[in-house]
Order: sequence, then structure tokens, then C-alpha cells
Amino acid sequence: MSRPADSAAARGAFAAGLCYFLWGLVPLYWRQPVAVDATELIAHRLVWSLVFLVALLPFVRGGFTGFAGALGTRRTFSLNLLSSALLTANWLVYVWAVNHDHILEASLGYFLVPLLNVALGRFVLHEHLRRLQWLAVACAAAGVLWQLVQLGRLPWIALAIAGTFGLYGLLRKQSPLGALTGLAVETALLAPCAVAFLLWRHHTGEGALGRLDAGTQLLVMSTGVVTAIPLLLFAYGARRVRLTTLGLLQYLAPIVQFLLGLLVYHEAFTRDRLGSFALIWVALLLYTADNLWTQRRKR
Repeated sequence: MSRPADSAAARGAFAAGLCYFLWGLVPLYWRQPVAVDATELIAHRLVWSLVFLVALLPFVRGGFTGFAGALGTRRTFSLNLLSSALLTANWLVYVWAVNHDHILEASLGYFLVPLLNVALGRFVLHEHLRRLQWLAVACAAAGVLWQLVQLGRLPWIALAIAGTFGLYGLLRKQSPLGALTGLAVETALLAPCAVAFLLWRHHTGEGALGRLDAGTQLLVMSTGVVTAIPLLLFAYGARRVRLTTLGLLQYLAPIVQFLLGLLVYHEAFTRDRLGSFALIWVALLLYTADNLWTQRRKR
């Protein structure tokens, strides 16, 4: 007979795994409203996400009290505004990449995120790094350098995605807000700008709503649901599984994205690009092995 703790952990792992799997499939969604400019899609994502999240706030701990309290001081306001700007930039680069046949490079960015988090922990939070962690960061840097030397350019999409999401995670680490309340605050801060931009697009006759077919308009208006559902699954899972398990499951999203870019959208994957990915995959193996070994020693 299974213990309640084991059952909760199993449900949490399923929810977190489903969250990362859905995040991996997100390119299938963003490729549909391809007639809509990426900037307008992100503006719609901000507005409709806020509508959906505000409707959910009464059902989470803290609710509107936590929402209002997050804007009560200059420090919390500035912190959330900066994290909102980073998250919006991450969304914008990602959607642009998906709709311009750069899904493989976008997946590379999310492969880099845990390794960038290690580097930020060392150089920003002054955390101590173990030998395998140093080796993992060095391999990741070599993978980026490989693309610079072999392809003649930096993988700017991957670096922008990893950089904005890594810094966003660093700021969220300092926030006392839960996942849902935090995202609601972040979207609320930039929603007025998004609404103004959408009104301007509508005024110039370039806006999607009222101009494109009904199916595309419905896709645009569903961006809030697409944003919030994986996040809710993540919040449910994160409270019920160990951090090590969560860290392993996070690779599911970029793996699914990578397979979509390679097998569904048939993006070019040259030998030079393979070398860069291989170095970063080795870095992730070292990083994972170090985490598992450390957890085993602690137990």
C-alpha cells in the first residue's frame, strides 16, 4: 500500500512532467498565427494572460492581497517591473525564433538555462561551485564558442533566450510571491503598454482582431490559457517533488522542441551545429551527474 507522501510525489512528478512536455509542444501553437507579427502576439499574450490570471487569483493563497502587496513598495515594484521586462523579452525572442524557423536554436537556449543558472549562482550570488559544475560550465562555453568559430556567428537567439530566462529566474528567486501571483503582477505591470500598442495597431489597420479569420483571432485570444495552464501544472508539481527531480524533468521541454525543429519542421542540422549541441549536452550530463551524486551523499 503506497504512502500518502509517495502518492503526492507521483502526482507532482506527473504534473511537472506534463508541464514541461506542453512547453516543449508550444512551437506547434505559435506557428499557427504566423500571419500575426511577433510583437503583437506578445502584446496579446500579456493582455489575455492577465485576464485569465486575475480570474484565477481568488482561488490561490494570498489572492488579491498578495497581488496588491507586491506593488506596495518601491523595491518590490521595481523588482517585478524588471522581471516582467525580462520575461516579455524572453517571450518575444522565442516567438520570433519559432516563426522564423529557428526552433533548434531556441531549444539550445533552454538547454543552456540550467548551466547559466550555475554561472549566475557563482558570479552573482557568490555560491561555491564543485569541480563537475565548473567543468559543465566550461563545456557549455566551449559549445557556444564552437558555433562562433565554425558558423561564423554567435547563437544570439539561444544566448538571448538563456540570458533573459536565467536573469528572470534570479529575480524570481528573490520574490516572495507564488508562481501564479507573481506572473499576474508581472503581466499587470506591462499590460497598459500592451493595450496601448494593440489599440495603435488596430487604429492603423494592422491589428489581428477584426481583420484576420476567426480561427486566427481565437488562437490570439487563447494566449492567456496557453501561458497559464503549464504554469499551474508547474506550481502544483514543484511543491510535491524534490528539486533534483524537477531539475531532470526540465530537460523534457527543450528535447521536445529540438525534435519538433528537426523532425517536424526539418530545420537544417549540420555537422558543425551538431558539435556545438554535443558539447552542451555533455555539459548537461556533467551537471546532472553532479546533482545526483550530491543528493546521494546528503542522504
